[in-house]
Amino acid sequence: MLPLSKRTEALGTENAFVVLAEVNRLLAEGKSIKSFCIGQPDFTPPDHARIAAIDSIVQGKTGYTPSAGIMPLREAVAVEFTKTRGVQVKADDVVIGCGAKPFIGNTIMSVCDYGEGHEVLYPNPGFPIYESMIKAAGAVPVPLELHEKNDFAFDLNDLERKITAKSRLLILCSPHNPTGGVLSKKMMAQIAKIVAKHDQLWVYSDEPYSKLVYDGPLATIEAEPGMLERTVIVDCCSKTYAMPGWRLGYAANRILAPHLTRWNTNIDSCPPAPSQYAALAALTASQQCVDEMRKSFHERRDIIVKLLNSIPGISCRTPGGAFYVWPNVTEACAMVGAKDSEELRRRLLHEAGVAVLADIHFGKRIEGEGQHLRFSYATGKADIIAGLERVADFIKKNAKSSPSKAAKRNGKATGKATKEARAS
Repeated sequence: MLPLSKRTEALGTENAFVVLAEVNRLLAEGKSIKSFCIGQPDFTPPDHARIAAIDSIVQGKTGYTPSAGIMPLREAVAVEFTKTRGVQVKADDVVIGCGAKPFIGNTIMSVCDYGEGHEVLYPNPGFPIYESMIKAAGAVPVPLELHEKNDFAFDLNDLERKITAKSRLLILCSPHNPTGGVLSKKMMAQIAKIVAKHDQLWVYSDEPYSKLVYDGPLATIEAEPGMLERTVIVDCCSKTYAMPGWRLGYAANRILAPHLTRWNTNIDSCPPAPSQYAALAALTASQQCVDEMRKSFHERRDIIVKLLNSIPGISCRTPGGAFYVWPNVTEACAMVGAKDSEELRRRLLHEAGVAVLADIHFGKRIEGEGQHLRFSYATGKADIIAGLERVADFIKKNAKSSPSKAAKRNGKATGKATKEARAS
């Protein structure tokens, strides 16, 4: 057999796409599946963005663009970041990419040297590509454990302990995938004070859910004193404008912009031209569609949290943003005889027709934190209600042990919660 590199053999993946492929196979076989597995808004991109993409094609604007992206879009992103983050960003600080995801690896490779033991701190559980790209870049992954009791924030003392002379990058994600957790302004200020002690430490602020904060304004690390210069601000069109397949994201940092541009040149040449013109239209036109989508997700959040908490054996905190919930299913696993969340996930898919992701799809399970699943509520209200009814029925049918008193109380509330959800 022809050899593969160790780097390739060790490369991780994003299990949302793996499970989605399995869901699509089952759907093709005629199975009924309620899917909560993929983080993809079920909205149509804004009309003006779609028309702009079509116009760019009709007008022949389909060739190479500058590697950093077209200047009008870079200017629009600079205006957006300046207005929404409360910092001063210029067009020359901005780089356009093929989605937000490439900036993860390109930033790591820009600040870490292969084989030098340079460390990258990242949230666990977290977006799986963080750890995957840290390893692929030859850096050392240092997980920051997120705790349910802290609404899935990491411990500041843990952060301080884990920063060493080898630390080169701290990855933050708020609102957070997979938990929906949101870091407060107070927490950001405390993180900034710790980071400021280390001249060698960059910050990667992953903000694709920036417009999906429900209980207050967005707090960012770059807005804290002294943080803008060392922070890479990253956002995209995928979530805000329901354009995940358009592969259009943007990053801003004055120092790293030319280097991220060279990574673009080496890997992608440039972002797709029609997507850039669509993004320009999306950013500069009315944001009513964004407000309406956020309102809808807010309503869905409240419905899914209420329904999950009404199911015996499941408890779910109310997330502050994004479109994910991260319910604790430790007791549910015990009730139905599932050894862990992954077994429960598989059984829910094949026995109940409900597709979710397990905690192990987002990093190593944290000792003492129990078992969790991730539900994406980027699906319609009717499907949320029907899917959670299936989960409740599955647990009731398969329960081998009695739930706790709290779970019994929840069980009595299941029917009432479902009726209220349908009426809302």
